[in-house]
Amino acid sequence: MTTAAILTISDSRQLATDRSGDLIADRLTSHQFTILKRILVKDDLVDIQAAFLQLEQAGPDIIITNGGTGVAQRDTTIPAIRPLLVKVIPGFGEYFRQISLAEIGTRALASQALAGFNYRNQLTYCLPGSPNACQTALDRLIIPEYQHLLFESSNQRKEVHHHAH
Repeated sequence: MTTAAILTISDSRQLATDRSGDLIADRLTSHQFTILKRILVKDDLVDIQAAFLQLEQAGPDIIITNGGTGVAQRDTTIPAIRPLLVKVIPGFGEYFRQISLAEIGTRALASQALAGFNYRNQLTYCLPGSPNACQTALDRLIIPEYQHLLFESSNQRKEVHHHAH
């Protein structure tokens, strides 16, 4: 059973009106994920990091953030999360922007959507706040690939551990 945690970053949404967070939770649950925790924070660098670390400590396999991935001054998700990742998976952001380009045109280029692994080797995805973007990322990229990525990363960890002896 795979576990997940969801962090919504928004200055305007509450948990009750968090359509993207609901969509992520529903899509994951329908693929046999268990949602361990959901947090909603304002678009503030320190708040985002504090919430992310709280989710990290809950021990999920996957952490998905949504919101604050654009290039506006108030979009601080990527500067907040990027330093907390040990390894970035460049293909995720590249392919996500490519798919988005087909869906919404050149506006997609402003997306800094990102995936990688944090210090606890949890697979982390930073998605835009729009429900459509979240659905695209989940259906086209996250759900088809997460098992392979988790498998690869757990093997790497064992190898590293093995070589240390």
